[in-house]
Amino acid sequence: MEPTPLVRPRSFVVRGRKTEAQTRAIDELWPSFGLEFTGEPLDLDAAFGRRAPRVVEIGFGNGENLLTLAERHPDRDFVGIEVHGAGIGRVLGAMRDRGLTNIRIVRHDAVEVFETGLRPGSIDEILIFFPDPWPKARHHRRRLVQPEFGRLLVRAIAPTGVLRLATDWEPYAEHMIEVLDAEPGLANAAGADRFVPRPEDRPVTKFERRGERLGHAIFDLEYRPRT
Repeated sequence: MEPTPLVRPRSFVVRGRKTEAQTRAIDELWPSFGLEFTGEPLDLDAAFGRRAPRVVEIGFGNGENLLTLAERHPDRDFVGIEVHGAGIGRVLGAMRDRGLTNIRIVRHDAVEVFETGLRPGSIDEILIFFPDPWPKARHHRRRLVQPEFGRLLVRAIAPTGVLRLATDWEPYAEHMIEVLDAEPGLANAAGADRFVPRPEDRPVTKFERRGERLGHAIFDLEYRPRT
């Protein structure tokens, strides 16, 4: 009998229902702004019709950060990776309302996208803001930031690129810094075992506001490829 292959734990659980407006936005706008993941590298030059600095946000949620940054920086191209249809529908509708054309969306597991969907050294900035902390000890293996994923981030990021992360869950912040400080391809911009001040250009999202209401500290991390 063939051995059963090990199944990698997912860092997400698909939940939530789309509104009618979100469903319409997906039906109408996905052909223009959605990128279908096939397991092959995405042709981002063709998708955006230009070559510009590329930013990837992993797990953009309701899209507050993604939309704000795309509006502020029309000279950059943004790829949002998300699995939740409600957030995707909201972003597509907001793009139409705001006249934004510099966002493309991939609805797929971010780990698999980074495994085969992004060319080496092709991404100038990677954003991971307020990912699910999976606080229970038995669920820690589901956390997105793991050594294996750190290596995929290093592979995708440009030599002059930057990786930015934020969380309001202190144990996850400590886990992130432990994992990423140990990754030989990354250098902590603040120095080993240290966090950076909150970047002024990082939009405040509902996740951050909720964390602050709960009395949580906010932890920002920044890494650059080690040369």
